[in-house]
Amino acid sequence: MSTGPAVERDLTYAVVDRVPLRLDIHRAVQPGAPVVVYAHGGGWSRGTRSDDSATRLAPLAACGVTVVSADYRLAPHAVFPQPLHDLKGAVRWLRAHGVELGLPTERIGVWGASAGAYLGSLLALSEGDGDLEGTVGGNIGQPSAVQAVVHWFGQTDLAASAARTDLEARLLPFRFEADLLGVTDPGELAERARGLSLLSRVSAQAPPFLIAHGDRDRIVPPSEGLALHAALGRAGARSRFELLAGAGHEDPEFDSAVTLVTTAAWLRAVLNPPP
Repeated sequence: MSTGPAVERDLTYAVVDRVPLRLDIHRAVQPGAPVVVYAHGGGWSRGTRSDDSATRLAPLAACGVTVVSADYRLAPHAVFPQPLHDLKGAVRWLRAHGVELGLPTERIGVWGASAGAYLGSLLALSEGDGDLEGTVGGNIGQPSAVQAVVHWFGQTDLAASAARTDLEARLLPFRFEADLLGVTDPGELAERARGLSLLSRVSAQAPPFLIAHGDRDRIVPPSEGLALHAALGRAGARSRFELLAGAGHEDPEFDSAVTLVTTAAWLRAVLNPPP
């Protein structure tokens, strides 16, 4: 007897430079359960689709949302916009194969943590942008648009998150943004990052967002999530912001039963709205 949601692993959604890109499907048992694509964190330079499978992905599927966890190419071997092209390719692949997979893919959500939250949110806010769409996996007749976004403790403004004083650089020597964009010069980094802020891409047409951040996050300050929430609200889009007391970056509180149940409920309400 099964003790949890069924998982279909190692499905290839694209091949790039002879390297397969794969995804896993954590199926909810409920008929017609909505589908969300999950993008893992790791500073755009590490991580896999199986990260947090037992503690995060399977529990969300048990709450009635099918989770499709997709790999994307990582820095420094891949630079922006290649990881975004990969995730858009995964969404198009799902739509092209939705019938045979038995998944309702007309309305799809995207859910990301940390670096994956940035990529998922940019995916949602770049519909129709030819430079960011790419052709990974083909299926270019299928839309890569998503209808809901769950953004967990992610960057929203790469220029702001990459900017550090000399002291900050010594204490927190993270250069994830430089690796993602493939640049090392601070001036060039700032220039390239400026056009990739989520804040500059929000509009009234943005899908609904659920943004969650810990108030003790020292890697990506909660002000970044709050700024995205405020920008969406000013633009006339729907956004919900949740600040988790005492939680740091990738804090276990995000994988608590309460957080996952409320996240799943929000996704079900947005992706399967009542008639």
